[in-house]
Amino acid sequence: MYWIIISHHISSALAIILIMKGSSRQILLGCRRRRLSLLTLVSLQLFTLSVCKAFDMTLQLLQYRSHHRKTGGDNHYSHQRYARYDLSARYGVSLRSSIIDDKSTTPTQRLEEDISQRGLLSLTLQELSNKLDGSGRAAVVWDCLRSGIDPNIYYNNNNQDDMDNHSTVAVDDIPIIEAWLDATSSSIKLDDALSRMSSQDDEHSILGRRQGQGLGATSWKRLQKLLHNNNGEEAHDGVIYTIENTIASLSHMKVSPDGTTKLLLKMKKDGLEVESVIIPWLDKGFSTLCISSQVGCRQGCTFCATGRMGKLRSLTADEILVQVYYASKVCRVVGNIQTSDAQTNDSQQSLLPKVDNIVFMGMGEPADNAQAVVTVANTLADRRMFGLAQSKITISTVAPDPSAFTTFGQAPAVLAWSVHAVDDKLRRSVVPTTKNTMEELRMGLVHALSLRSNKLRRTMLEVALIENVNDSDDDAQRLAVFAQSIMNDVAKSKVVVNVIPYNAIDHPTYKTPSMESVLRFQKIVTDHEGVLCYIRTTRGDEESAACGQLATSKKKKKKESR
Repeated sequence: MYWIIISHHISSALAIILIMKGSSRQILLGCRRRRLSLLTLVSLQLFTLSVCKAFDMTLQLLQYRSHHRKTGGDNHYSHQRYARYDLSARYGVSLRSSIIDDKSTTPTQRLEEDISQRGLLSLTLQELSNKLDGSGRAAVVWDCLRSGIDPNIYYNNNNQDDMDNHSTVAVDDIPIIEAWLDATSSSIKLDDALSRMSSQDDEHSILGRRQGQGLGATSWKRLQKLLHNNNGEEAHDGVIYTIENTIASLSHMKVSPDGTTKLLLKMKKDGLEVESVIIPWLDKGFSTLCISSQVGCRQGCTFCATGRMGKLRSLTADEILVQVYYASKVCRVVGNIQTSDAQTNDSQQSLLPKVDNIVFMGMGEPADNAQAVVTVANTLADRRMFGLAQSKITISTVAPDPSAFTTFGQAPAVLAWSVHAVDDKLRRSVVPTTKNTMEELRMGLVHALSLRSNKLRRTMLEVALIENVNDSDDDAQRLAVFAQSIMNDVAKSKVVVNVIPYNAIDHPTYKTPSMESVLRFQKIVTDHEGVLCYIRTTRGDEESAACGQLATSKKKKKKESR
């Protein structure tokens, strides 16, 4: 770099000397003697300036890297904006963090390492195409996954043609049917349910326009190898590797009278369990799925059952996405049984429409597992995979620090902030792990929203309303002003306040506020211009499936630092 700087100074000195000698004629003559033109000198000046600037930026980056190595900084997404085809955003890792965090590997090696740790559900369609040697094969695999059908079972030839092997899907659905019949105490017998499934459920129509395309024996074996490698166990002859025996299995199912269905999934990795909840909206024709990002949670919110568990470990992207897979399977199976049952005029209370809305509001704090959550959000929003609209995916965070908003601001999802209280002292009593002031966190949200497209500048502020804790008129007034300040600072933004009446978890002093108090709180908030406030309907509290009630009874075997 130094020779460029030296040449820059030499050319500058030469130009100055020539100018000092006299007229333009003399300058031009002097330039000709040196076989240089004035234009050449100017061009050389500009070139050296630009090159020196580039090297200066490189030095600054090296200094930034050195500083973060000393301070242990780890901000994955600051100063980057989400782009659909940006590799760093797509894979949940950034080039900046790759350079800073790992002294021994290059960004490319880090990216390859990240890909190797992901499995069938979290690979991009292009990555899956490479592994199966064809984009068409990857597409038919995702046609299955999107509908909750395991392609490893569906395309298991077993000496039969791909498209003639109908019974395997019914076998795969049997555990779901049994769990649902048991959870609802239905009078329908298993054999009757299976016969109704065979008459109602046409898997080929579910698979769409590629229903006539097979996977092929070679690609099926590659699919098996992918699941086996992800499982990490020794291969066994004659074993068919499935999502159930390599990622997670359905351990238990509970169904509330209003149809809210809680799924307990057992992770194959270590036997730990997580919960996800399907909330049907029969009048709207779709279901909302609440998914978990961790086993337990370290944030310790005093009103939340998950916080009492502590954090056991974070889930992988596949372990998060498998919740969506099982929910899709349950909705498909139960929907077909109920469709047939409607002809006999039996109860329809547990009908489950297709999942069309997903919220990260289950067990765990998404910001403590940001890389996996961003990867999952991209998979959910990819139209060739789960294909949800970005406005139908919501990431809710308690915001351990302002950078959480920057991180999730790059994901194709709506941002939601679990505020619970605007007053700093009160919020620390409700969310004990709070380290930043509300103003610092607010500025982090404002910055993240300002970098987003206008369509994704809608955000939600969530409040678990607790009697005589955060339900006063003053609390409502502060919250409304707080929401207005966000909209004032971010053009074309919209803030929606979600009030969630406290759901009992055997807390010694916390109580659910009266509906009169909740309605008064709502009115005070909505009296402020531009602020919307909704009261979230309590769903699934009979089966401990409501907001704040999710927790598993699995004892901690060990805590992991992931």
